[in-house]
Amino acid sequence: MQAILALDQGTTSSRAILFDERARVLAVAQREYRQIYPRPGWVEHDPEEIWSTQIGVAAEVLASVPEARVAGIGITNQRETTLVWDRTTGRAVANAIVWQDRRTAAACDALRAQGHEALFRERTGLVLDAYFSGTKLRWLLDQAGDPANLAFGTVDTWLIWRLTGGRTHVTDPTNASRTLMFDIRRRQWDDELLSILRVPRTLLPEVVPSSGILAQTAQGLPIPAGIPIAGVAGDQQAALFGQRCTRSGMAKNTYGTGSFLVLNTGDAVVTSAHGLLSTIACSTSDQPQYALEGSVFVTGAAVKWLRDNLGLLAEAADIEPLAASVPDSGGVVFVPAFTGLGAPHWDSYARGTISGLTLGSTAAHLARATLEAIALQSIDVLDAMRLDSSLPLTELRADGGASANDLLMQIQADLAGIPVLRAGTKESTALGAAYLAGLAVGFWSERDLDRLWQAGRAFTPVMSNDARAQKIAEWHRAVERAKEGSR
Repeated sequence: MQAILALDQGTTSSRAILFDERARVLAVAQREYRQIYPRPGWVEHDPEEIWSTQIGVAAEVLASVPEARVAGIGITNQRETTLVWDRTTGRAVANAIVWQDRRTAAACDALRAQGHEALFRERTGLVLDAYFSGTKLRWLLDQAGDPANLAFGTVDTWLIWRLTGGRTHVTDPTNASRTLMFDIRRRQWDDELLSILRVPRTLLPEVVPSSGILAQTAQGLPIPAGIPIAGVAGDQQAALFGQRCTRSGMAKNTYGTGSFLVLNTGDAVVTSAHGLLSTIACSTSDQPQYALEGSVFVTGAAVKWLRDNLGLLAEAADIEPLAASVPDSGGVVFVPAFTGLGAPHWDSYARGTISGLTLGSTAAHLARATLEAIALQSIDVLDAMRLDSSLPLTELRADGGASANDLLMQIQADLAGIPVLRAGTKESTALGAAYLAGLAVGFWSERDLDRLWQAGRAFTPVMSNDARAQKIAEWHRAVERAKEGSR
């Protein structure tokens, strides 16, 4: 039996999924790892835990299906998370700085004050924000000293380095486009931006196609040697590809720790006037594809906060019946800006607020307000996409763990005013990485992939236009309070 192994390295866990030729899941393994919070607003991961959990689950799924022969490995990863390691020892010089981390917000303010924002925006499609890798890398270099023997990578690069025994130092365009150092039109590292950030080019990985055989697994790992590593993409671009949003005007939203709404804009770089990002989408040809993206920092993490910090839920899945036990949020509005606000607001200093509380407010109202907050943050992004793009948005494809929540999907459809189409599998991110690898090794063709994709349940809006407008206006008032609360 031939199969494709997808390595899905996420913000809170590492997963491995084995897919057969019909894109069915043969086996899944998942391990959570520590979230490290050294100071308020700082978020770190131990690079060795990232590696050990990821290689551990890879070995686990292969052991569970011993008859499978792996034709290729696809890698998808949390983006922007930044690592620096010693090329000789292969050991990281410090913990990884996670995409959620805000420690370089002041550095971004300084670059903005120096007049650099327009240049970064024009070259990279990004805003100057602590979310991205560039200022995180500069911070790590300031701590590390002499950079002569150091290597930089996002998580995909780190995993490939370890999988190949330190022989291969690469990334793909989707991950490179999230660093503040990559020119998305010329598709190469930009020397002027590197100079501004004071990053030596020698630290950077080679940029290789998202789909293509780029290396093989090394000897001495708990998985077989010689397996082609043939697909690489950042998690959101992988999900876009896995959802088969491969044509201009198609959009998906992935509901995970954060939520990430991505609109395929074809071969055109659409520059946003409303706080969105222009980024590179997966391409399997020499012709690049681009996308508009809005990143919401905290969505599923808000449910985890209700569970772990407030003790309102025994399991994350308990939020659906609790929220469904009331007809609405009772006027409670939750803005989960724990690490600032992402698109389209880009306020690093905003903090979480809960407003509208009365003596009648209950845990159920807060649970419902949390689901509404997940959907409403995505509405802000969707509205910005409508303003920026002339492309019609007729449906939204949904995936990620929280897309299994029927109530959330219905709330999202109601507030968006368009159908929400849940993917037939919630594994769209891993499936996208598997597709990229499978194409490269001849396991699938593009025609196969279009035939294999299946929709799950469709959620049709039933909310009135007046009720929708009132709910969104109430939300925007609460967002302004969250911004003001930090000043």
